[in-house]
Amino acid sequence: MTTPNTAALDFLLTRRSRPHKTLTAPAPDRAALLPLLTAAARTPDHGKLEPWRFIVLEQAALHRLADLTRARGAELGQDVDQIDKVSGMFKTAPLSVAVVASPKPSPKVPEVEQTLSAGAACLALLNAALAAGWGANWLTGWTAFDRPFLSQGLDLAEHEFVAGFIHLGTETSTPPDRPRPDLDAITTWVTE
Repeated sequence: MTTPNTAALDFLLTRRSRPHKTLTAPAPDRAALLPLLTAAARTPDHGKLEPWRFIVLEQAALHRLADLTRARGAELGQDVDQIDKVSGMFKTAPLSVAVVASPKPSPKVPEVEQTLSAGAACLALLNAALAAGWGANWLTGWTAFDRPFLSQGLDLAEHEFVAGFIHLGTETSTPPDRPRPDLDAITTWVTE
């Protein structure tokens, strides 16, 4: 017979990301962030390759990335509203962690599996932050895949990209729950 961790299960059944626009200071300091990063680093990682890493973005870095977003968006001919939206994501965040997908050469672990592990690290960090009482949101956007932005803004290697920007702070309001998937529509039971 199993011994359920009902508190953890209840948390997972009711967890809800906090919209980044509702996050404000204070954000976790280094001492509060380290356990969250430790939890995220416990994500499934076939082959122990650590195909992800974390870049903690504090205020000065976030403002620099907001400016770079404006410059890159203009170079790409993006719509001003889209530039404002993505730039604002950086400008208003109290703290953000870029979870960098950094696949390693491996004859046994395909790159797609390593990318999925980076996504799992994003969710683990998001859930750890929410469980610790912080507001948190996982976003990407075009900057997560724009090579010049990644090189200039985050000094990423050519094979790396951002699996997610996890924005952290204090929530100013609890969002209402949203409709969830219909399990019958997305679940197939195979019995033989």
